[in-house]
Amino acid sequence: MIYKMLAERLRIRINSVDFNIGDALPSEKKLAAELGVSRMTLRKAVDLLIEWKLVRRCHGSGTFVAQKDVQHETRGLMGFSELMKQLGRPTVSEVLEFKIMGAPPAIASQLRMKTDERIYYSRRLRSVGGKPLVLEDSYMPGRLFSNLSVAHLEGSKFSYIEDECHICIAGNYESFSPVLADSTVATLLHVAEGTPLLRLTSLSYSDTGDYINYSVMIRNANEYHVDYHLQRNK
Repeated sequence: MIYKMLAERLRIRINSVDFNIGDALPSEKKLAAELGVSRMTLRKAVDLLIEWKLVRRCHGSGTFVAQKDVQHETRGLMGFSELMKQLGRPTVSEVLEFKIMGAPPAIASQLRMKTDERIYYSRRLRSVGGKPLVLEDSYMPGRLFSNLSVAHLEGSKFSYIEDECHICIAGNYESFSPVLADSTVATLLHVAEGTPLLRLTSLSYSDTGDYINYSVMIRNANEYHVDYHLQRNK
């Protein structure tokens, strides 16, 4: 239905940097004209946003942003679980696959190791508040993490690396690209096949120069918004 599509458009807009919590939405008349819909259609879309608890309507004052979907501003390197804990959002990491395997050439190249050297492969579905947000495939060198288990992966991987293995994570190389959801990803992230998503590759390294984790993550960009605050070195 038109109003549901309109609600999703407004949802994305509310989750963008254009709005902060507490900001007023434009008037119904202005929004309806801007979006080319009737005020009745717009009102039904806003009713959905209220149902989703993203906005609240104050009679006589207008409609205001009540909260956003999962969003964070990143100023430094933090793991997903750490970020969500900081935001006070309940996080569940479901391990869909976990095994020891020989490193394929492409992965060995990323981790600066020999082809077929032992690595841990895991696939995790990261959910917040019951919503699946991130599908993550990770590769970690076996020589550095001899006791890695499903239980560790159900928690914070960064905490395991630093607190249990006493390896200091010094930094991360990240790369972003847009992708469309295939049938497998669509099913896991509860989106329609062909939905635009964000693909992030992440290569972490330690303070001793070892490459300790290579991950490929597919994020539901409609549900998970990230602001970056980067400072220029002088």
